[in-house]
Amino acid sequence: MKTPHEIYDYIKQFLTEERLNKIEHFSVESSDFVLPVMEDVYQYRNAAAIVRSVEACGFHQVVALEEENVFNPNLKVTKGADTWVKVEKLPRNLASLQEIKSRGYKILAVSPEKNATMLPDYEVKEPIALVFGTELEGVSQEILDFADETLAIPMYGFTKSFNVSVAAAICMYELKQKLIKSNIDYKLSEEKLLQIKIRWALNSIKSGEMILEKFLEEK
Repeated sequence: MKTPHEIYDYIKQFLTEERLNKIEHFSVESSDFVLPVMEDVYQYRNAAAIVRSVEACGFHQVVALEEENVFNPNLKVTKGADTWVKVEKLPRNLASLQEIKSRGYKILAVSPEKNATMLPDYEVKEPIALVFGTELEGVSQEILDFADETLAIPMYGFTKSFNVSVAAAICMYELKQKLIKSNIDYKLSEEKLLQIKIRWALNSIKSGEMILEKFLEEK
């Protein structure tokens, strides 16, 4: 059975030197300490903008809770960020949130409800799953009731809220800055780091999955 190190060493030969250098460089800052969770987002431009912002901040996974709508990013808007970001799709229900919580995440809903902590005042202490609501209604009451805490972005004008993709960008960037300035070991473990390098390498190669399958079949 091939080890992850053997797999990565094998598929690296199919990458250009430039692509390999980029994977090695940007993987170091990758983190799953903050996990963005999107509740039934339905506008594909918003989905794409969220994926792009998440990747730009070094968080390379998004959970899409789907019910009526499909999380389907517009590839023109993602500007290639979808190559690096893994989108995990789960049903929009509390069982999915419980599953995320069982992975060690605190459920943090982005909403001004329930005496929310303002983003500048929030202190990151443990891994958080950051839940964003639908474009029109925000986070559902069911999820608000389930959440461990709520987080709000301060508003300084008549407008009561940001567009969901803008809110995601603001939160992800601000939380990344908080992590950088903290003493928290927020980066990926050696095992997870290797797995993300493999995924990125496969996504960078034409017929990458077929190449990997053939390699794994070799005795």
